[in-house]
Amino acid sequence: MSAAGSLAPTASANTSQRQRRRCLAVLAAIVLVPLALATLVGLVWLERMQTLESGIQGDLDRLQRYQRLVATLPALRQALAEEQSNDAFKAYYFDADTPAIAGAQLQREVQDMVRNAGARPVSAQVLPSDEQDDPPRVRVRIQLQGTTDQLFDVLYRVESARPFLLIDQLSIRSQARSNQRRGRRTTRGASRPDNQDQLTVRLDIFGYFLGTSG
Repeated sequence: MSAAGSLAPTASANTSQRQRRRCLAVLAAIVLVPLALATLVGLVWLERMQTLESGIQGDLDRLQRYQRLVATLPALRQALAEEQSNDAFKAYYFDADTPAIAGAQLQREVQDMVRNAGARPVSAQVLPSDEQDDPPRVRVRIQLQGTTDQLFDVLYRVESARPFLLIDQLSIRSQARSNQRRGRRTTRGASRPDNQDQLTVRLDIFGYFLGTSG
């Protein structure tokens, strides 16, 4: 009876210890799980805040750059207005109220160049303008007759002209073939025709149109 009586308190003590451990484990789970969840949420929130802060800082930097660009616009507009009002600047453009007027100026100048070079203008027409050109252009097509030297003189005058003129298309046809056919019908002692060196030339020429500044 004495041995059985001594085992009963020992078993009771072991049971009590196990119950305390279970209670401590449950208590620890109750405390640690929410703490772990709170820590995880805090880390995610902190990372999100850092990302937002970085994005805000980037937006602020871009905003400052835009503000600096906007601040330079008045000076740029003033500089552009000064350049457009500069006579030296206008010397390189056809300054007219409309493209039609600029085209008429270009046609008249090209015809004068041909005549001053000693060649003969046959026809001239203003070509349609392309709205996509920037700066806009005025174009003219002229057909002329003259010698090789006269053609070189015309090309030189176009190259050195002010406003700037550029040649877009050039077509040359010699009259030598027709003269050769005619020459076969003449005697060998006959003189060669005077227009043996004559060329028929078609030129597409364009210049830039400044227009009015609105």
